[in-house]
Amino acid sequence: MILAATAPQGFLSPTGVEIAFLLVGIATLGAAVITVTTKQLVHAALWLVVALGGLAVEYLLLTAEFIAWVQVLIYVGSVVVLLLFGLMLTKAPIGRSPDADSGNRWVALAVAIASAGALVWVVVDAFRTQWIDLDGAPQGSTEVTGSILFRHWVLPFEALSVLLLAALVGAIVLSRKNGENETDSTASAASRVTPDKEQR
Repeated sequence: MILAATAPQGFLSPTGVEIAFLLVGIATLGAAVITVTTKQLVHAALWLVVALGGLAVEYLLLTAEFIAWVQVLIYVGSVVVLLLFGLMLTKAPIGRSPDADSGNRWVALAVAIASAGALVWVVVDAFRTQWIDLDGAPQGSTEVTGSILFRHWVLPFEALSVLLLAALVGAIVLSRKNGENETDSTASAASRVTPDKEQR
C-alpha cells in the first residue's frame, strides 16, 4: 500500500497539474488560432489577451511565477493596450475587415509549422543534457531568474529597454506628424472654400 501510494506518476496516470496544463494549453492554442484567423481586428486583439493570459497560467503551473507576472504586466497589460491604442489612432474598422485576409493562409500555415518544428528541435537539442537541481531554489522563481538576468544578461536586457523606448518615441512622432498633416489639409480646404463663398 505504501509503495503504491508513493509510486511516481506515469504517462497513463497524470496528476491534476498535468491535466490542467494540457487543458490550458489547448485553450491557449485555440485562442491563438482565432487571433490569426478572425477578420475583426478588435476581436483579434481581445483573443490575443486570452492567448497571452493562457501562457501566464502555463508559467504558473510550471512554478515560474516571476515569468508569469512579467507576462501579465508587460504583454497583457502593455503590448495589447498599445495595440488597441494603435487601432484607435489609425481609425481601424470596428466590424469585419475584408482586407485582414491576404489569401495566403496555406503558405502562412506551412511557415508556422516549419517555425514550430525548428523551435522544438532547437530547444530539445540545446537542453537534452541539462538537468534541474531539485534540491536548490525552484527554477523560474524570482530569486533564480533575477540572479541570472542581472548577472549574465544585463546588457541584452538594457538594449531591449532602449529599443522599446525608441519604438515608443517613434510612435509618438508619427502620430503627431499625421495629426499635423490632417490639420494642414483641413485648413487649406477651408481657405479654398472661403474665397468661393465671397465671390458668390
